[in-house]
Amino acid sequence: MKALVTGATGFIGSHIADLLHKKGYDIVCTIRSSSNMRWLKDKPYSLVETSLSDKKGLVKALDGVDIVFHVAGLTTAKNEAEFMRGNRDGTRTILDAVLEATPNIKRFVHVSSLAAVGPAESLDKPVTESTPFHPLTAYGRSKKAAEDEVMKEQHRIPITIVRPPAVYGQRDTEILTFFQTVKNGIAPLIGFDEKRISLIHGLDLSRGIIEAGESLNTIGKPYFISSKQYYTWEEIGKITQEVLKKKRILTLRIPHPLVFALAGAAGFFNRFSAKPGVLNYEKGIDITRQFWICSIENAEKDFQFKEEFTLRQGIQQTIEWYKQQGWL
Repeated sequence: MKALVTGATGFIGSHIADLLHKKGYDIVCTIRSSSNMRWLKDKPYSLVETSLSDKKGLVKALDGVDIVFHVAGLTTAKNEAEFMRGNRDGTRTILDAVLEATPNIKRFVHVSSLAAVGPAESLDKPVTESTPFHPLTAYGRSKKAAEDEVMKEQHRIPITIVRPPAVYGQRDTEILTFFQTVKNGIAPLIGFDEKRISLIHGLDLSRGIIEAGESLNTIGKPYFISSKQYYTWEEIGKITQEVLKKKRILTLRIPHPLVFALAGAAGFFNRFSAKPGVLNYEKGIDITRQFWICSIENAEKDFQFKEEFTLRQGIQQTIEWYKQQGWL
């Protein structure tokens, strides 16, 4: 079997490529001239320099491919139009390339996001695959629009959609900031309400994405791949504190109005930056929601998905890896 992985230079894409290789797949990765190759260096993968706006290059990359894992996309952008170009339009381009180059492809696995659907109403009503879309941000709307493009082709291409929640683990740089803050003796908490999140280790997510792509039960369907448990940031912070062996931690609660003020100010200054910033007003909307939780019942039923890492094991493994890299 030959697999194409887009976004293979990133956190989850690189893990998917590595796990597929261990299973005996031949791996093709799309890369850009500006890509950081640290996770692909010295690995026996075929690399094709192209982009999600280059249909001709994608057609070349798809030569002889049996299954596509489309992981690439934008997680930060200057505005909604930029998100749409990167996520919706890029997905449309690779779908068109698949139809031209490999019309008999065995599977097209599209990695979306819980943000495409939106947060849950309450703790006892986690988001499921039947929950109506209600994305809160430009990023979420662009991921929903990308899913729409994929679903348009479900009668011509055997597709599967996977929607991850928050992800952590080795090679991740986003939640790294949280671990660094705890190491420095501060446990930041957003607001004064108890927030719950679905959270999954990157290796568990990557394995689940592959299992979803290989199962015959998943064709034409979306799935949440996540933790079975819903965690509070207090729990996550306490385990991180224990693993880091920090005796004293200052819990710092940031009121929602201050979050929006800081996010709004950051968004203003981002306008004058060459690259989009991580924090802006929409990110403020995102992180102040109380229940970013989803159900994995369908994944458990259709392809027997199960986490291998407990939260403590995952945080322990992640921190050890960060230390080895000199990141923590």
